[in-house]
Amino acid sequence: MKETVVSANSFDARSTLQVGDESYEIFRLDKVEGSARLPYSLKVLLENLLRTEDGANITADHIRALGGWDSQAQPSQEIQFTPARVIMQDFTGVPCVVDLATMREAVKELGGDPAKINPLAPAELVIDHSVIADKFGTKDAFGQNVELEYGRNKERYQFLRWGQTAFDEFKVVPPGTGIVHQVNIEHLARTVMVRGGQAYPDTLVGTDSHTTMVNGLGVLGWGVGGIEAEAAMLGQPVSMLIPRVVGFKLTGELKPGTTATDLVLTITEMLRKHGVVGKFVEFYGEGVAATSLANRATIGNMSPEFGSTAAIFPIDDETLNYLRLTGRDAQQVALVEAYAKEQGLWLDPAAEPDFSEKLELDLSTVVPSIAGPKRPQDRIVLAEAATQFERDVLNYVSDADEAGEESFPASDSPAATNGVPSRPTTVTAPDGSTYEIDHGAVTVAAITSCTNTSNPYVMVAAALVAKKAVEKGLTRKPWVKTTLAPGSKVVTDYFDKAGLTPYLDKVGFNLVGYGCTTCIGNSGPLPEEVSKAVNDHDLAVTSVLSGNRNFEGRINPDVKMNYLASPPLVVAYALAGSMKVDITKDALGTDQDGNPVHLKDIWPSEAEVNDVVANAIGEDMFNKSYQDVFAGDAQWQALSIPTGNTFEWDPQSTYVRKPPYFEGMAMEPSPVQDIAGARVLAKLGDSVTTDHISPAGAIKADTPAGKYLTEHGVERRDFNSYGSRRGNHEVMIRGTFANIRLRNQIAPGTEGGFTRDFTQEDGPVSFIYDASQNYQAAGVPLVILAGKEYGSGSSRDWAAKGTALLGVKAVVAESYERIHRSNLIGMGVLPLQFPEGQTAETLGLTGEETFAVSGVTGLNDGTTPRTVKVTTDTGVEFDAVVRIDTPGEADYYRNGGIMQYVLRSLLRK
Repeated sequence: MKETVVSANSFDARSTLQVGDESYEIFRLDKVEGSARLPYSLKVLLENLLRTEDGANITADHIRALGGWDSQAQPSQEIQFTPARVIMQDFTGVPCVVDLATMREAVKELGGDPAKINPLAPAELVIDHSVIADKFGTKDAFGQNVELEYGRNKERYQFLRWGQTAFDEFKVVPPGTGIVHQVNIEHLARTVMVRGGQAYPDTLVGTDSHTTMVNGLGVLGWGVGGIEAEAAMLGQPVSMLIPRVVGFKLTGELKPGTTATDLVLTITEMLRKHGVVGKFVEFYGEGVAATSLANRATIGNMSPEFGSTAAIFPIDDETLNYLRLTGRDAQQVALVEAYAKEQGLWLDPAAEPDFSEKLELDLSTVVPSIAGPKRPQDRIVLAEAATQFERDVLNYVSDADEAGEESFPASDSPAATNGVPSRPTTVTAPDGSTYEIDHGAVTVAAITSCTNTSNPYVMVAAALVAKKAVEKGLTRKPWVKTTLAPGSKVVTDYFDKAGLTPYLDKVGFNLVGYGCTTCIGNSGPLPEEVSKAVNDHDLAVTSVLSGNRNFEGRINPDVKMNYLASPPLVVAYALAGSMKVDITKDALGTDQDGNPVHLKDIWPSEAEVNDVVANAIGEDMFNKSYQDVFAGDAQWQALSIPTGNTFEWDPQSTYVRKPPYFEGMAMEPSPVQDIAGARVLAKLGDSVTTDHISPAGAIKADTPAGKYLTEHGVERRDFNSYGSRRGNHEVMIRGTFANIRLRNQIAPGTEGGFTRDFTQEDGPVSFIYDASQNYQAAGVPLVILAGKEYGSGSSRDWAAKGTALLGVKAVVAESYERIHRSNLIGMGVLPLQFPEGQTAETLGLTGEETFAVSGVTGLNDGTTPRTVKVTTDTGVEFDAVVRIDTPGEADYYRNGGIMQYVLRSLLRK
């Protein structure tokens, strides 16, 4: 167990809180001048500093600076935030545990004690990203998908089971249980933490950007790269600047017919437009009290889509009711209430804390909406979705389509009419029946993702839509792959209790797994005949999912256009079968008597939904689901694992391999060097996400990663996904910058992981991985040129790890999203920014130049230069802004990365 930090207590804040028969040590916020006016989120940070004040990294001056926070100032004051715990999912968690195992060996090689490498804060990992919706539409789909999951991931699961026995404070929630963020709010979150006799706010960092879902419970936490999470597990505080806090006032109530999804898509659009990258968002006002905890969690979950670090709600009676419902014990609930009220963390709906910026939304103005076809912030009013699709599809079809001409064989139906592209294509199903699909066909309809499956109101609404549809004689269109992947077993429990499961099954929404599935790219293959028709005729087909991410290339390789929607709308689109259908006006189908059935005919009333929620969901369900959550089923317990505190690496494994981060590492870091003779590996545009950079989704046979697996005896059917192979750096570096939708401007006309290799004459087009290997063999450092919002999206530590292992020494972008910039530093890659108003284009950079970066050596003096000089062999010269934003980040960079810094720090103790 982690030892309680003995605070310097400069403000005499140490006190006692009595709750029932229990007494807790607390650190009183009212001892710090100015604390009362602070937003909720900054009060949580202030308590963190008071409790961990050590006189060195965290001083009285830091505490005074936070108490005296100037809401209008730009962030400049660095503080060290010590999260109470760390949460992980298996895609990002496996490399964390791989790195910890590798650090143990490195410590041993440097003469230290391997047992020093051990989590010092509770670390919990939920296996939720590995189930793929291969099987669907049948009652045994769940069982079959779980069998496939274990077959594909046995090595990884054995490794994680070993980790659970080898590391203290590390627990694993086995497969088939739920989605990490839903498990977090339903069971793992404490709201107020108790440890070593102290009570303090539950805080965390997580290896998934949607960690912010827990903000709905009043828990401050956000997503970080696996790199930062490892450091936090090992007792390193998170270096950060005191942020600006955006107050988002909620008034009124949602109108009947609107859902939490409609609300969150509206908020996402508003906040993206406002600009909240690097800021906290905090909700306040009378409307907060009218917002259910489930809806708060839905809003918190989408914080990465806004771009904010966190999106938090204070504690109130709604928080307590949710804690009771989900089975937290009476003493814990009493402690949360007493602590929040004692510390000024309890919601006052009439209060208006000091905020940096303010927005306001009247909940009654929210209307049914979807978002797409490629970004969560691109909200579309549902009534305008069909006409907006007709405009957007022009970006996804060939010129022949736009002209109304057919360039591929298709059916005898007419081509484009009224300027709307059309390529009707006949498909023959396995049973011999035929149907026709066209651009806009909904080929994936998925009730998926932590965002909405944690919300019983939208889940019950979806089930009631299914029920009413079945009663009218409707079912999904035959080309729609329909899947139900709840975030916890509680969902299927309340569906069963309410008698709704049979109706979901009848429209094709059979249970396929408890995991992220479609939202993370694990939608599984389309039916073979649909996939063939889509690819043979280059159809711009669509997916509709109740997720939080719809980036290009993410959902399914056959699907070009992706839309986020509430679960009941997902069911509606499965019935309609096409984005060309205006589901607010057009019929979804016909009933048994041939009468048209419209959405309004099967949409449940608010009273119907509330009645099911009130009568079908109880505390007993949560107690049953989570009573032995870490034990796992017989299949999990039967996995054979090695023993000992260092891992026995299997040299034949294609899933888990010892990474090279510590090879040749000495106790003292080498001085930082300037960069000379660098070539551009990729020149990229705006909004390049970590999904574009980091390997994700399926592995294709003709790619470097596919060739590697084939060479190592892996059959194509067993390739699995990149995410499942995150513990193997050889696979991951081959998939970095290999997203099928990535457009590298150095290699115009290509899409995917291609560049030009200037180690060869005339710089031929080549795979990025192959070019990287040639550059590294020739001793040539590499740089990336990019536009605005570089690295937005999921945290994805492999976006930074892969960049570093490809030999990239610096990235020069117009702007960065917070997590990726931090992760680049954590891997020893220098993030630079073009001067204000300048871009690669305005500077005339083509990507064919040779680059030099001078002034980096200034870091060796213990300071961070504000700018460095970038020059090219073509005469271009500019001063790039150094985006190492804190002294802590500078220390990581000087050490070659955060893991090397932590390792050296532990060895010096």
